[in-house]
Amino acid sequence: MKQAKSIFLIVFCLFATHYANAQTPTWLDISSIIYKNCTQCHSAGGIAPFSLVGYTNCKNMASSIASSTQSKRMPPWPADPKYRRYAHERVLNATEIEMLKKWADNDAPYGDTTIKIADPNQNNGTQLKNISLMLKMPNYTVNTSTDEYRCFVLPTNLTQNQFATALEVIPGNRSIVHHVLVFQDTSSIPTAKDLADPKPGYLAFGGTGSPTSQLIGVYVPGQEPFVFPAGFGTKILKNTKIILQVHYPKGISNQLDSTKVALKLTTSNLRQVLIDPILNHNNNNMTNGPLYIPANQTKTFFNKYYVGGKATVFACAPHMHLIGQKIKAYGLNANGDTTKIINIPNWDFHWQRTYSFYQPLIINPGLTLWGEAYYNNTASNLFNPNSPPLAVSKGESTTDEMMLIYFWYTSYQAGDENIVMDSLPLKNLSSVINPVKNSVNIAPIPANQSLQFSSNLAITQITLFSLEGQKIIEYQVDNQKNGSINCQYQPDGMYILELKSEQTITRKKILIAH
Repeated sequence: MKQAKSIFLIVFCLFATHYANAQTPTWLDISSIIYKNCTQCHSAGGIAPFSLVGYTNCKNMASSIASSTQSKRMPPWPADPKYRRYAHERVLNATEIEMLKKWADNDAPYGDTTIKIADPNQNNGTQLKNISLMLKMPNYTVNTSTDEYRCFVLPTNLTQNQFATALEVIPGNRSIVHHVLVFQDTSSIPTAKDLADPKPGYLAFGGTGSPTSQLIGVYVPGQEPFVFPAGFGTKILKNTKIILQVHYPKGISNQLDSTKVALKLTTSNLRQVLIDPILNHNNNNMTNGPLYIPANQTKTFFNKYYVGGKATVFACAPHMHLIGQKIKAYGLNANGDTTKIINIPNWDFHWQRTYSFYQPLIINPGLTLWGEAYYNNTASNLFNPNSPPLAVSKGESTTDEMMLIYFWYTSYQAGDENIVMDSLPLKNLSSVINPVKNSVNIAPIPANQSLQFSSNLAITQITLFSLEGQKIIEYQVDNQKNGSINCQYQPDGMYILELKSEQTITRKKILIAH
């Protein structure tokens, strides 16, 4: 422990700015942006058509990276961050977008070639620890010329009700699994559908084909496991079956998949988090229903729900099909004040996900929740499944439509508003382009027994690498600027130091010599 503390102190103090003083960003500056936001999909065997792991791959695609981020097509994050902020956001701020453009415009320079950047490890296994239940779908060889949505029924064989405190989907073949919806169902309907289909699982679009199925999880490439705050969980019923609805994109030939779902379970009596489509297309919720869009028309529908008790909401997940183009949820109280929940101005069925709030949304009694959705059933909608357009109404099939907004919620208790769902602070999305310069003073150099340091920027994360790019140690720190440190226990040698603040990313070679 004493040596670990000493390493931390050395790592903390021995740094200097890189990008802040540079005219042109280099690979040393922008690699962390790409590795944090892109390589979850753009990696070998990933769902994206090319890899962005490694300098050479990124240099070859530099102009494409710049154009797709300038247009904000990438990274995919359909929810409008100006409407509401969420945990684990995959969005770039103006400074990051400008850095990627300048890097591409200047022929994608590497920078100091003696500094090696470690490539991210692609995690093909579970990120969760102490798994209680791991369920794997039967091996399925995918051959499809159209988008295929196939449900796989996985018995849990649980002898009693339990609470899931975390859920994670692990794709068996990341290059073909586009997204997964996870349901539970205690009825015999999914099993009967499975038996009626000669292949493993059965075809179903939108849901499972069973009215008693309950959504408990969503997976899209790059999405983190859903982990409930301490003391909370969703009830997994005894003898329930888990149904994985896997979306395989068109054009797949002879590819094997064996996707799994991991659950952390406890028999402890936790605060139950319910997952329900509170705003939905049922006629008693629609204000201008039923959900029916005539051919060659556009329509906007509204649904609402009156909140009778105080609730704590952890996440939401809108759901539409191919005719839908916009969806929004908000709350209105008796005074007309608006509570913003989610706004997806350009709906894409292929990029739906669960959006966890950075801190729980507290809903007070008397609030009316509103859903608002826009549908385009004309030939101008490139995703329209019918050519020429045909009338569309609510239903489960490809040519039907839905208007659902799921909420992860529980009854409110004092203190719920203080829960934080993300270990990292929210990114500053302001329009600041020029990065803030960092002023650092360190003495003596090279490091010996002790050092004094000062910095005008607060550091939030510090990582020490070997010259070969191997990560040695990493720390999250709490806005430290000044201090005195002891560095007598770190072995002599050269290292690469990476420091992150909300404004800059800094890397530099350092020397420790006793």
